[in-house]
Amino acid sequence: MISIVNAYIGRVYKEFRDEILVLPSKTIVLLFCLILFLIPLMTSELYILRILILASIFAIFAASWDLLSGFTGQMNFGHALFFGVAGYTSALLNLYVGLPPWLTIPIGAVAAVLAGLVVGVPCLRLRGPYLALATLAFPLILTGIIYIFPDITGGELGVSGIDPLSGSRLIDYYIAISLMIGLGFIMWKITGSKTGIIFHAIREDEVAVRASGINTTKYKLLAFCLSGLFAGIAGGLYVHFMRIAGPTSTLALMVSFQAIIWAIFGGIATIYGPIAGVFILVPVTELLRVMPEIRMLLFAVIVLLVLLFMPEGITTWVRDKIEKECPRCKVRNIATRKICRICSADLD
Repeated sequence: MISIVNAYIGRVYKEFRDEILVLPSKTIVLLFCLILFLIPLMTSELYILRILILASIFAIFAASWDLLSGFTGQMNFGHALFFGVAGYTSALLNLYVGLPPWLTIPIGAVAAVLAGLVVGVPCLRLRGPYLALATLAFPLILTGIIYIFPDITGGELGVSGIDPLSGSRLIDYYIAISLMIGLGFIMWKITGSKTGIIFHAIREDEVAVRASGINTTKYKLLAFCLSGLFAGIAGGLYVHFMRIAGPTSTLALMVSFQAIIWAIFGGIATIYGPIAGVFILVPVTELLRVMPEIRMLLFAVIVLLVLLFMPEGITTWVRDKIEKECPRCKVRNIATRKICRICSADLD
């Protein structure tokens, strides 16, 4: 038994040494995660923790959009549907049934998966801008349904009085940070698996994928459901942290567009790009509150400048500056290397 444990530890250490420490991008991600866990030891300012909690929740949300639209190319302009369905499900179950957050959040995520099926089945018959416009309609439909039953849903005012995520801002912080890192890692592993390769192939040339005998409809529907699952977890976390679920906070069109902005700013089809985009833009947005008259103008200028000079996203631009890809085996190496660390091919 001890020898098995030692062998496992040795294998993990070897992968850590050969796959993380040798690549600057992965080392930066590791340091970023460590810093997030250490921040409460550096400051007890509740406002800073609140911003980071919201950034963690929105990072899960933005990465879930990237999993669907970035990797499969199924442009979803109504991603707030998953966020709102899970949020309202969690809020109503907590308020009227009395279920605790650790139950309402998973149930809300399942409801978001079902919403993914509802959206995916009819919308997958469409392509391009028609698909985007069709997905845009679903949050509007759900908003209309909410307004029809104000006694249950609260109508325009939404639902309030929801139980908090926990009884402590510090515990909330570690819950949000841990879930963001864990779910981000899971989404990243999905994109690197066989399923993720098929997602990427569908985005590049769906006809060729279908001609090779792969059921593309099944995989696109799977992408909708997985995206809904992760976005649903973010929605449940949000309503229990903010203690309110309303059409303007969870189903507004701007919620969907924010996910797109974060993902494109950070770098689509990466998973870590949208997460970085959120952790850059959310604090920047808060800092710009000191200039409320020109806040949105400055925000737009920052986004436009980044997209102008870094069209593939800020993380992709940084990665290409500090790493280079081997032309033979396609493995990434630190930019200062002259030969590939795997196949010894010339990198210059």
